[in-house]
Amino acid sequence: MPPNKVKSAEPSVAPKRQHKADAKAAAHPHAKPRPLTRIQREKQDLILEAALEVFSVHGFRGSTIDQIAEVAGMSKPNLLYYFPRKEEIHRRLMSALLDTWLAPLKEMDAGGDPFPEIRSYIRRKLEMARDYPRESRLFANEMLQGAPRIIEMLEVDLRNLVDEKAQILLGWMDQGKLAHTDPYHLIFSIWATTQHYADFDVQVRAVLGKDRGGEGRFEDAARYLEQLFLFGLTPRKA
Repeated sequence: MPPNKVKSAEPSVAPKRQHKADAKAAAHPHAKPRPLTRIQREKQDLILEAALEVFSVHGFRGSTIDQIAEVAGMSKPNLLYYFPRKEEIHRRLMSALLDTWLAPLKEMDAGGDPFPEIRSYIRRKLEMARDYPRESRLFANEMLQGAPRIIEMLEVDLRNLVDEKAQILLGWMDQGKLAHTDPYHLIFSIWATTQHYADFDVQVRAVLGKDRGGEGRFEDAARYLEQLFLFGLTPRKA
C-alpha cells in the first residue's frame, strides 16, 4: 500500500537551490558536504521506499520519476531536489541491496562445522526470500537486463566473496567433511532454490493451495532443501 501523502517540507523552488548547491560544490571540490538534517534523511528514506515499490513492479526501464513521486506522496520538483536522476535512486537501492544480499554468505564461518554452517546459510537465504520479496524482484530484474548498473559490484564485491567462501567449502571437502563437488555451483544452486520462493512466490502459493501455501511453506522448503543439500554433501565411504 502506498504511504500516506506527506506534505513536503521543501519549497517548490527546491531544484533551484540544488543547482546553486551544485555550482558551489563544483567551485569547492574538496569541501566536505554538509550532513543531512533529520528531515532530509526522512525524505530520502521515503523516496527510496517508494522507489523500491515502483522498481520492483515495473523494473528500471518501466519506472518513472512521476510514479515514484506519486507513491512517495510528494511533488516531482521536491523529489528531484533529493535525487536529480532516476539512475541515482536506482543506484542507491542496488548498492544497499547488494550489501543485504551478501550478508548471509558473509556469515559462513570457516571455523564452524560445515553442515550447521550450510544449514544456517540455507535458512538465512529463505528468510530473505520471505522478508524481502520486493528486493529480490528488483535484483532479478537487474539480472535479466544484463546488470548494466551493478556489473562492477558483481565482478568485484560479489566475486571476491564467493571466491573466499568457495575456498572454505573446498577446505572442508579436502578434510573429508563434505563430499567433493564444485563449490561455485553449490553456491549457485542454493541461490537458485532459495530465491525461487521470492521471485516465484505467486506460483508456489498457487500450486500448494490454501492448505500448504501459508507461512509454513518456508519451513517446509527449509526442511526439504536441508535434506537435499546435506544428503548430497555427505561423504560416501569408498
